[in-house]
Amino acid sequence: MRILKTITFTGTIAMMIASCSAPKGIVSVDPAKVDQMPLKTTPLAEKDLQRWSHLDLVKDTVPGMSVDRAYAEVLKGKKANKIILAVVDSGIDIEHEDLKASIWKNPKEIAGNKKDDDNNGYVDDVNGWNFLGDSENEQLEMTRIVKKGNDGSIQYENALAELTQKKAELEPQKQQLDMILNADKSISEHLKKTNYTLAEVKAIQTTDQGLLQSQNIMSQILAQAGTKEKFDAEMQEYKDYIFENLNYNLNTEFNARKVVGDNPNDINDKKYGNGNVMGPKKETGKHGTHVAGIIAQARKNGKGGDGVASDYVQIMALRAVPNGDEYDKDIALAIRYAADNGAKVINGSFGKSYSPNRQWVYDAIKYAESKDVLFVHAAGNDAKNIDVAPNFPNDAELKGPEFADNVITVGALNYEYGSKIMADFSNYGLQNVDVFAPGVKIYATTPNNTYEYLAGTSMASPNVAGVAALIRAFYPTLTASQVKHIIMDSGTLLNNTFTLAGESGEATTLNKISKSGKIVNAYNALILAEKLAKK
Repeated sequence: MRILKTITFTGTIAMMIASCSAPKGIVSVDPAKVDQMPLKTTPLAEKDLQRWSHLDLVKDTVPGMSVDRAYAEVLKGKKANKIILAVVDSGIDIEHEDLKASIWKNPKEIAGNKKDDDNNGYVDDVNGWNFLGDSENEQLEMTRIVKKGNDGSIQYENALAELTQKKAELEPQKQQLDMILNADKSISEHLKKTNYTLAEVKAIQTTDQGLLQSQNIMSQILAQAGTKEKFDAEMQEYKDYIFENLNYNLNTEFNARKVVGDNPNDINDKKYGNGNVMGPKKETGKHGTHVAGIIAQARKNGKGGDGVASDYVQIMALRAVPNGDEYDKDIALAIRYAADNGAKVINGSFGKSYSPNRQWVYDAIKYAESKDVLFVHAAGNDAKNIDVAPNFPNDAELKGPEFADNVITVGALNYEYGSKIMADFSNYGLQNVDVFAPGVKIYATTPNNTYEYLAGTSMASPNVAGVAALIRAFYPTLTASQVKHIIMDSGTLLNNTFTLAGESGEATTLNKISKSGKIVNAYNALILAEKLAKK
């Protein structure tokens, strides 16, 4: 999984490191009028930023999903049964204060008796299943392809070229990292303290050339970072990023699967993993906990952000996504588990560029379709056109026809309406990205009763999954396919021009980079769902 790294380096460190007409009742915003709407010129207040994805474009001048309006004007006074929503991710802190009330419990399983009470093939799967066991880090798929050896395929040649390039890009970054860390160490030893200030660095009097160089480096960095604590946090995250890549993700000699104990290339080898859906430690599930929170953290309780579908979902936790690229086998089995155990929506905030056994995943998606399960998937964070450079799993081979109608692929929006509305990391594709939704600075649960802002299409996807969950909870007669098309058809159509993600920086519009050309609107979606359900 390519989790978007939320590293916000200071300027100095960065420099050194280098459709259809809307049915009656739906608010159909005239694109011409939207384009003329005044832009918000003042920063969002913190309380609004923490829940900006719930705000309304017209009322708040923020490109949210109109969730608050949906609750106030469509759902108020109505009742619904909870649905099961499966989160296939890195693990979930199911003990989090803002999530534990919304965690799915398998009614047919007795906790801790080491028996498969419901005879579904999984022992003590009380809250879901952990397909990774105690494993945390993994190789990228291209690394695994290269490790297998040259089979003469184009896939091998492409993987080798990309792996070589990524290693080459990381080496100078590691050298710069070492230089900065050595400068920090030199200053710390001279001052006999690790938490020093810019003033203390500037006050150093020395003729030692090495110390002078360290003084110059740390003076520049602290002038940008502001505090040593902020610098330390940024450098630790960047250090983790460098060494995780070199030691695990890009290392052909690394083998995490021996910890799991199965053959990842045998789809019939299913007796592996365990019921510990949090993973070996809570922190392992930071990404999954955040994703789950976007959907299900309690609304308006004074803690953290607000979940899109808090009171109407039970989160089924399926741990299948490591710090690296997920195995096709794990994803396929996780999707099948969700479909077999009652999930109506699956969120998949993961993806990769290579998928050797993608047919297993395709078959699982089609199986989920046969069980009337909607699969919501993140488009990816490489600022690429996935009509050309695929992000797996998908529901079509490049520009080919869709093989299933239960998949909705989501790109990410920024909270700044106008030329910067598209997240600068988001993938896009006229054929393969269906809609866009909020994915920048999304505030939600993280392990050990904490909350953080994270960014990525990984955050946009659960926002949409939450909307889908509301539809399925309140209008259970609608099928997965109908819910998909309701979300696509009812979105807010924008014709305004903005900057395309990626190096080109060209001007574009949503209808050129996504199938619907729309941003998700919960208010509109629920109105359309009610009309269709009555029919």
